[in-house]
Amino acid sequence: MSNTFFQAFILLFLVTDPFGNVPLFVSALRNVPRERRWIVVVRECLIAFVLLLLFMFFGRHFLTALQLSENALRIGGGVILFLIALRMVFPQPGGVFGDTDTNHEPFIVPLAIPALAGPSALATVLLFSSDSNTDVLLHVAALSAVAVVWLAVLLGAERMQRVLGERAMIAFERLMGLILTAMAVEMLLAGIRAYVRSL
Repeated sequence: MSNTFFQAFILLFLVTDPFGNVPLFVSALRNVPRERRWIVVVRECLIAFVLLLLFMFFGRHFLTALQLSENALRIGGGVILFLIALRMVFPQPGGVFGDTDTNHEPFIVPLAIPALAGPSALATVLLFSSDSNTDVLLHVAALSAVAVVWLAVLLGAERMQRVLGERAMIAFERLMGLILTAMAVEMLLAGIRAYVRSL
């Protein structure tokens, strides 16, 4: 698992994919009054941040309670990351997480979960929780920095989509999907290597 702030930041940035979530946020907030949109964005980002923080601190206990090994989590997380990366590279109708109902103000689903705090992000912070305690502050700092990026990107989501255009946003999401694919394969191989050594 990542041992530097930069590696942790990049991994969390890729798995939460704020730029790829811009179209989803714009679509989900379309029927929300303009003056309430920033409140909804801040609320959803805060919910996702708190959830990921809880998983980061209590993930070790969660693994113990379910009798899951770190290797199983690493392999499972790699598979989930790989599937999400494929959907980023080859866009599907409804985006990475499928269609969303936009007839009401979104609350928790689908913006906080699974758009920001999705399965891959939860698996990633669970892996962080299994690292040494000396890395805890580093991982919390990386998650906090990523949360600031969420706010900066998603508060300007409508303006960004208008300026860059839909094609540019799709191209950027595919690029991030390619990078995430490589990271998913590396996580998967690391889990397999560790499992084989434990036999």
